[in-house]
Amino acid sequence: MAKSIGMARPELIQVADTVARDKGIDREEVFQAMEQAIQKAGRSKYGHENDIRASIDRKNGEIRLARFLTIVEDVEDENIQTTLEKAKKKDPAAAIGGEIIDPLPPIDFGRIAAQTAKQVIVQKVRDAERARQFEEYKDRIGEVVNGLVKRVEFGNVIVDLGRAEALLRRDELIPREHFKNGDRVRAYILDAREEQRGPQIFLSRTCGDFLGSLFSQEVPEIYDGIIEIKAVARDPGSRAKIAVVSNDSSIDPVGACVGMRGSRVQAVVAELQGEKIDIIQWNPDPATFVVNALAPAEVTKVVLDEDSGRIEVVVPDDQLSLGIGRRGQNVRLASQLTGWTIDILTEGEESERRQEEFRTRSQMFIDTLDVDDVIAHLLVTEGFASVYEVAFVPDEELTDIEGFDQDVAAELKARATNYIEDENKKIMARLEELNVKDDLVNSGIDGLDAKKIIILAEQGVKTLDDLADLAGDELIEMLGTGVIKEEAANKIIMAARAHWFPDEEDDTTPKDISASISVDTDQPA
Repeated sequence: MAKSIGMARPELIQVADTVARDKGIDREEVFQAMEQAIQKAGRSKYGHENDIRASIDRKNGEIRLARFLTIVEDVEDENIQTTLEKAKKKDPAAAIGGEIIDPLPPIDFGRIAAQTAKQVIVQKVRDAERARQFEEYKDRIGEVVNGLVKRVEFGNVIVDLGRAEALLRRDELIPREHFKNGDRVRAYILDAREEQRGPQIFLSRTCGDFLGSLFSQEVPEIYDGIIEIKAVARDPGSRAKIAVVSNDSSIDPVGACVGMRGSRVQAVVAELQGEKIDIIQWNPDPATFVVNALAPAEVTKVVLDEDSGRIEVVVPDDQLSLGIGRRGQNVRLASQLTGWTIDILTEGEESERRQEEFRTRSQMFIDTLDVDDVIAHLLVTEGFASVYEVAFVPDEELTDIEGFDQDVAAELKARATNYIEDENKKIMARLEELNVKDDLVNSGIDGLDAKKIIILAEQGVKTLDDLADLAGDELIEMLGTGVIKEEAANKIIMAARAHWFPDEEDDTTPKDISASISVDTDQPA
């Protein structure tokens, strides 16, 4: 094998050392970038179809350029392959699968070749620098950093962090906030990930974690873990709510976050362009927490519905606008902070609704149990909401009602039971009339009662496969607005599809719906 041609270039060693030191990247990566640049120039001169490779001696900077040929039995491409016979003329030890190296004279770089080589080196060094930055910052997600605005492109801010560049996108800026070159900016490292154009570091000034981190910097008790931030909700640039709790009963978490004469909270407000901040005392009791979160509005009554994740709040008539806030901001932030969907009513609205519910339920008992309004009112007053409850409660719950004796209780239970049986017969007859198949009737899917099956059957859904073929939004539309939520609809659809995958576990064990059917006369059919 012939010896490659080259000459010592000690200045290359100096350039590689300088670039590696200035850019903070590995010296070997700089040499590899140089080799690729020389290799590209070599292929431009000797032909891109050839396998031209370059190497630089790491000690004296000598550049070696050579053409590589693979030794094969049958040559398909003479530019990169050669026969064993020809190879042995150059190297007696050559063998199939090996390579023959033809040294090439050093390239005399012209202006265009030199420019191309420079571009390759610059790009490779930039890629290596970004990779180094990514490795450094991927473990710093969640930190607040300071930087200088390097440039602004289409509303996006490029921030110089000293050892890296980061992107502060337009939608991560506080509204009406503008930066110009040279401005100092503080932001939260939201993410660091590989993009098509290389590794990118993303910043944010609008996320809730940024607000929490600012408080952690301003309040030593939060930094030390004595006070804990439980939740943050923000309307960036306008208003925010932050829920805090103290792990030390002797320290007031709200007072500590506010600081002497508001010094601590004002420092955070100034950083956030005047964003108003409500500091809320966190409480493990959802009702108390919601009441705190709705401050400054006063709350007189709270009703929780844990199944739906909703909470109903009653406020004085003159507090409604304060509770809702401008454009619904206060109740929206309180909902985000607590994780509950909050419905606000005035005392007047709540009283009217309560009276309407009382009248409706009383009339339902009058119609279904054939009783007078006095007995119906007593049942509603004692908390009975459906005929089903009357039929199956223990006798003592009825006899404990003032004016009800054992005979009255027994008669009411009998009438309720008869009504339910009659309704069940009507339902089963209707299912049979609609020719609803047993696999749907007896599916036992949670949330799919006989009334819903009848509604679906009237629209052509008569088998389990018919139901399984529906999409969630189709099911919601068929049952009617407000009857079922999207999450519940999707669960019903997935349960209906379970029989398509018999190997997977299925907790929807079929059962005879006729034996367990119930009539909730408080709900429309």
